Amino acid sequence: MPDLSTNCGGIKSPNPFWLASAPPTNSGLQVQRAFDAGWGGAVWKTLGQPIQNVSSRFGATKVRGLAGIGFSNIELITDRSLDVNLREIYETKKMFPHHALVVSLMVETRQEWQDIIKRSIDTGADGIELNFGCPHGMCERGMGSAVGQEPSVNQEITSWAVQHSTVPVLVKLTPNVADILPHGHAAKRGGAHGVTLINTIKSVIGIDIDQFLMEPRVDNRSTNGGYCGAAVKPIALHMVGALARDKSFGLPISGIGGISNWRDAVEFLLLGSSSVQVCTEVMLRGYRVVNDMVEGLEEYMRKHNFTKLDDLIGKAVPSFSEWGNLDLNYETVAKIDASQCIGCNLCVVACHDGAHQCIHPNADEKIRVPVVDESECVGCNLCQIVCPVAGCITMAEVDNGFSSATWNEHVNDGKPLRPKKGVHH
Repeated sequence: MPDLSTNCGGIKSPNPFWLASAPPTNSGLQVQRAFDAGWGGAVWKTLGQPIQNVSSRFGATKVRGLAGIGFSNIELITDRSLDVNLREIYETKKMFPHHALVVSLMVETRQEWQDIIKRSIDTGADGIELNFGCPHGMCERGMGSAVGQEPSVNQEITSWAVQHSTVPVLVKLTPNVADILPHGHAAKRGGAHGVTLINTIKSVIGIDIDQFLMEPRVDNRSTNGGYCGAAVKPIALHMVGALARDKSFGLPISGIGGISNWRDAVEFLLLGSSSVQVCTEVMLRGYRVVNDMVEGLEEYMRKHNFTKLDDLIGKAVPSFSEWGNLDLNYETVAKIDASQCIGCNLCVVACHDGAHQCIHPNADEKIRVPVVDESECVGCNLCQIVCPVAGCITMAEVDNGFSSATWNEHVNDGKPLRPKKGVHH
């Protein structure tokens, strides 16, 4: 059986699946049930000076009737007393000594950081996570993303934490920045043992168009919240990959953002994460989702002959390049499998209205299969994306006689590019 155990910045766990700091890790009983269900680790809901939360707190984006594709919250850090939280962390760690238990923290002054770090370590916690990402409520108080968006402040507070901590320190980064690299490097300069990303994205989830109010409503007002869920995965993967491929960065990454199943988790692992954190999917479906994640990862590793997690972590990082390094002479065209085509013509509509007008209804009305004009097809993939039948449309490589040439090579060395298609449109 493949070995799923991992070490993320010095924090060890029996598998890479951690609960993120959020409502699912709000209490000891919750985390204990999660560990019983099979989660390898958990990051406790952020501790600090307890606050009073609002009601209501959550909102969701619906796409074609499916709720939860995108999720938003205006909830803040713990509203439970620090003493109660710390006692429950201690009890939970005693019950589950081999699971990763990380404490998320957010306070203001250096003295507060020193005090809360010491008290957190005294519980037996395996690590601490500095919450530099909360995009609402706490940032107005000078914490959360207000820290994460300022590299110098990030570095300084991280250095305080590392100085006062005897356990690994992870820094949770905000995605509400133009470029993640300076912020990851700030955490590294501060001495962090690893980083967590991404936190939630500043957003407005929606408007009640009949009552003219933002959602979620708190009486007759609302505010921007933190966006998460499946919809944010592409943004999270980009930021994780941007740090993982930076050879001068080199810190372990705990990946988070839109992980809904084992395939999502594998993508984060392949792009450089050594643990993955999940929140929204658990809020929607419960702790049980980890069973499919663990089984799926094990089967994936067996299929690809990976014996341990390190065999696959970062394996896709070399494929992450700049646009200027892509081969402009590489060419594909759409191929439709007539035996699978159901004649829905979605590819025809998409190609004509949204792409390059190269897929047409068959001239023989008795034949349901559309025809691809390969001389005009640019291999954009749109037809494959809209096709409801898996495997019906594939993108086949074309041997066009041109050798590889990137834009950078074309500009710098004069390498020739193949003629463009569709120039008459």
